Amino acid sequence: QVQLVESGGGLVQAGGSLRLSCATVGSVFRVDVMAWHRQALGKQRELVAGITPGGNTNYADSVKGRFTVSRDNAKNTIYLQLNDLKPEDTAVYYCAARITNPGRTFDSWGQGTQVTVSS
Repeated sequence: QVQLVESGGGLVQAGGSLRLSCATVGSVFRVDVMAWHRQALGKQRELVAGITPGGNTNYADSVKGRFTVSRDNAKNTIYLQLNDLKPEDTAVYYCAARITNPGRTFDSWGQGTQVTVSS
């Protein structure tokens, strides 16, 4: 069974920084696109940033220039560096990955990690 395990959330003041990590645990043949999403209280889940195995990235307009997504393909791990945090970045952050095992391709999600930014 494949799991995504996140870490690195917490409470930070506005203007501060955090680094989130998400590791793939279990047997995988290939991990394709990996991404971070977030869901604030009372709002829909939204894509924050994504990254391909080749390192191509995309970001939500609201985080461009402040957040940086990266990955370690050898470890099947994705990271999100959050800088210049704002109160509106407060949300539960989820990582996601498209995984291919023999005969099957599926999306896997982490359990979420809380990021709270105080003003």
